[in-house]
Amino acid sequence: MVLEASGIHYPGGYDPHTVGEVRGKASRLTRPEKGPVRFTLVSDRETYTVLASPAWYWNDSQIKNLENQEITVRGSKSLGKDGNLYIIAQEITVPALGKSVELRGADGTPMWRGSGRSGWGSSGGGGSFSGSRGGLGGGFGGGGRGKR
Repeated sequence: MVLEASGIHYPGGYDPHTVGEVRGKASRLTRPEKGPVRFTLVSDRETYTVLASPAWYWNDSQIKNLENQEITVRGSKSLGKDGNLYIIAQEITVPALGKSVELRGADGTPMWRGSGRSGWGSSGGGGSFSGSRGGLGGGFGGGGRGKR
């Protein structure tokens, strides 16, 4: 599917070449009937719309409310045709809750497609949040464009 306002292909618009990590505050979580659960992530440098997973997969999570939580999102960054920044999430970590979710594998394959398991669990302690504010410097515009 192509998300109308942004032009982002979802779930197939994930591009491993544009993966970065962003830390910020989550707000405005929405669970549409069709398309991905999404929320706003405000970092020190930019504001992103995070595209997470289908609502049915999200509803199985142990994280019910991200509102005003400091979180880290790892995923494929892209610039939508509407001029907004997007991240198709691979992993979401909520340090204050000790929880993280793996929504996609390293190659971008969605966990909700035949994996038979939920990607939600406790944080394994891996990865570093230092130096990740605002994400990586480049890679915008590639993900979500063209046929996949």
